[in-house]
Amino acid sequence: MLRRLLTLPLILATGLAHAQTSGPSIGSRPALPAPYTTKSVVNTPDTTPFHDGASLKVADGLAVNVFADGLDSPRNAVVLRNGDVLVAEATTERKSNDPNYRAVGRNRILLLRDTDGDGRADVRETLIRGLSQPYGMQLIGGKLYIANANGVFWTPYKLGITHIADDAPRTWITRFDPTGYNNHWTRNLLASRDERTLFIAVGSASNAGEFGMAKESRRAAILAIDLASGRERIFADGIRNPVGMALEPRTGRLWTSVNERDELGDDLVPDYIVGVKEGGFYGWPYSYWGQNPDPRLKGQRPELVAKALTPDFAVGAHASALGIAFGANTSLPARFKDGAFVARHGSWNRSTLLGYDVVFVPFRGGKAVGPMQPVLTGFTDGPGHVHGRPRALATARDGSVLVVDDKGGRIWRIAAAPLVR
Repeated sequence: MLRRLLTLPLILATGLAHAQTSGPSIGSRPALPAPYTTKSVVNTPDTTPFHDGASLKVADGLAVNVFADGLDSPRNAVVLRNGDVLVAEATTERKSNDPNYRAVGRNRILLLRDTDGDGRADVRETLIRGLSQPYGMQLIGGKLYIANANGVFWTPYKLGITHIADDAPRTWITRFDPTGYNNHWTRNLLASRDERTLFIAVGSASNAGEFGMAKESRRAAILAIDLASGRERIFADGIRNPVGMALEPRTGRLWTSVNERDELGDDLVPDYIVGVKEGGFYGWPYSYWGQNPDPRLKGQRPELVAKALTPDFAVGAHASALGIAFGANTSLPARFKDGAFVARHGSWNRSTLLGYDVVFVPFRGGKAVGPMQPVLTGFTDGPGHVHGRPRALATARDGSVLVVDDKGGRIWRIAAAPLVR
């Protein structure tokens, strides 16, 4: 059940589609329709600022407030040991035949700090600039690793500083070709528990391999770099667009939230979260949700289809599952301690919108069991109207959950609601 908490003046999101947490493409055993059961549609909503009377809704026992606003396309956030929050600002730099067209984002990382503990950042500094579509960030020892669309580098960093000089050294540990299909440019980072391995999530260079598999080298995969030797390997592949990554606290297993393929109908193919098996192949582009063949590649690579692993939990077709964080690391109520929060950025390839929210998937024994529950909604106020899009999640030092809203230019903070006496 959701209760309203005023962060902006109040408005309700109409219709249940925007908070849908059950259906044919949701759950550990989703009932998938046949391909093309429904027509593939383009349904891209307008994104407008929150207007007078707008608010978000959160689940019972929770409260939400604005941690930071006025941001320019924030994409990802990482919380450092001292509580500082690093935020990557970047945009999708779309290609155009117009020689005068140019869409370049801020391409920088901000540092936000809450000095008085009121749940809102009161310090905002540009930590580092001159980047190229930054996304992933990890501080390991005295090295700040930053993932651009064109590669990953580290620069020296001392906890607590608020600015890195433009001429500070940058040591590259791997490079990527940023050209071609430009929608999957994010490169997220996550360190292993022992901080010896750096995982890199890299999306595909296409929707379903339409530009040829030669373009997919080291893509649609999670890569792993041994930081001592610099050796890179494919940790797992066949994962169309893995974006969020987190370690499950009980088992230490790497989980990712995956944005699956489009144009097979309203309820195909479901986005999902999965505990990634090292060496595992998850089907893309030849099959989906395990060994269901993609009709567009019928008969191709049957040996790969035969070994494709089935994901753990479907969170809705075209919902754009982009962020994941585990409840055990938070200070939220007990019912959120065993499970994962998932940021659903929102659909464009469904006749009715899906996503534009944060949901919670309960776990048991390190496995996702559901049922999925709404946590933060209200980013829409009717068909075709969107005021924000949750993208990434991070756990603040005080145990609250930070929600990066790229279209709204905000970071929202979900915390336990104050006790009413």
